[in-house]
Amino acid sequence: MVSLLCCGPKMAACGLVLSAWGVVMLVLLGIFFNVHSAVLIEDVPFTEEDFKDGPERLYALFERVSYNCFIAAGLYALLGGFSLCQSRLNKRKEYMVR
Repeated sequence: MVSLLCCGPKMAACGLVLSAWGVVMLVLLGIFFNVHSAVLIEDVPFTEEDFKDGPERLYALFERVSYNCFIAAGLYALLGGFSLCQSRLNKRKEYMVR
């Protein structure tokens, strides 16, 4: 029988903690970028031409960074799901007869 277990219990727990923190942090960053927070202007990749036509181009850049944060949060959620599965497989392995 092929085992899907590829991580130990400590690595699975670490993956769960890191992915939970990553999801929370990136969702909050995505929300703040989506509302065009002025504090985060340094993290937006803009050029001098983006300031010439008004704030619409800058707002589009903010929204693009916001979508990237939400996508990264989704990837962290997938990693959390994988870590949760590994944790459950490790617990089930403890009860198996050798």
